[in-house]
Amino acid sequence: MDEIAEYNQARWKALVEADALFTRPKLNLDTDSARRMIDSGGELGDVAGKKVLCLAGGGGQQSAAFALLGASVTVFDLSEEQLKRDAKVAEHYGFEIKIVQGDMRNLSPFETGSFDIVHHAYSINFVPDAVEVFRQVARVLLIGGIYQVACANPFLMGVGQKDWNGEGYILKEPYVGGARITYDDQDWVYNGETRGKIPNPIEYRHTLSDVFNGLIENGFVISRVSDNCDMNSDANAAPKTWEHFTAFAPPWLNIRATFRPDKLEIE
Repeated sequence: MDEIAEYNQARWKALVEADALFTRPKLNLDTDSARRMIDSGGELGDVAGKKVLCLAGGGGQQSAAFALLGASVTVFDLSEEQLKRDAKVAEHYGFEIKIVQGDMRNLSPFETGSFDIVHHAYSINFVPDAVEVFRQVARVLLIGGIYQVACANPFLMGVGQKDWNGEGYILKEPYVGGARITYDDQDWVYNGETRGKIPNPIEYRHTLSDVFNGLIENGFVISRVSDNCDMNSDANAAPKTWEHFTAFAPPWLNIRATFRPDKLEIE
């Protein structure tokens, strides 16, 4: 395990102990809310019987949603504490989830063509090389399989809700691929509760060209990109609030792609 994995393990252990919002297992889902969580646009189709990998997605959230919809779910995550949340939801709902601990940069525990869907919650910016991960995902997906991946909006990395200067939210970092960026967690992460001492996130900028070209070069056809701004954004809210910030600066992107290397010719 390298220092990147060690840091992320320690941070997520602290986040679980602080009960951060994205470590809280979903224990009150029904099929409608499960569908909204994983496929709000209704484009994924029926997942019943599909083999799904929740990649770097521990915490008992997406795994619970897919399992409730009838998928055969494997969750793979670096954090032992997060994976315990997946075990908790499996016991709570009475279904099976396969739980595997490991690093998203190495999917060797899985055979080639093991999955119909890889759902990759926000985490790829925690490692320096996104293309390394795309290569791993391509190997474990079946031809025609779906890859859903969330990532940071690279133009806005390092900008936070407190960076309002009276006229706008200021860019502070040069647009350089692979740049190492750290910042304070936003207030909403802890739902206004005492956070204790938690290491700040360390993330790496993946430029749009690196992300899109990396997917294409590994056999993916990109079918949808969204800027994930369904978060109560409000341009009339008070400056320096999360609602105001996201109205001006959408922080995340969601990408859906299909693994079809047979349809791509790379020159």
